[in-house]
Amino acid sequence: MTKNIKPKTIICDIDGVLVRHNNKGLSEQLNTELLKNSVKKINEWDVKGYNIILITGRRESMRQCTIAQLRSFGIYYDLLIMGVGGGDRVLINDRKPKKNRDTAYSINLDRNEGIGNVEV
Repeated sequence: MTKNIKPKTIICDIDGVLVRHNNKGLSEQLNTELLKNSVKKINEWDVKGYNIILITGRRESMRQCTIAQLRSFGIYYDLLIMGVGGGDRVLINDRKPKKNRDTAYSINLDRNEGIGNVEV
């Protein structure tokens, strides 16, 4: 009998994680560069069937520009959540019944380090 393994969900920030954070304000982030191996890692996760959710502090009014920027870089995703402020981000998740393992994890990266070395 084969074990049913559901795909992981990756929640990933944009600025400072996928593209260079330039500290010049949100509107300036549209003129930034792609961080090394961002597309490669996103594609790796996509091939594995992972759900990819991108989050950003960019305002909702910047949605279409952000979508165009991500598309131009070749960054594909399942969901884009805008307007997530600059404060701490906390993920709260439940454990599956009768399983004693965590089902939520956090990885903190130095700004502009990129996701090339992230293993999930």
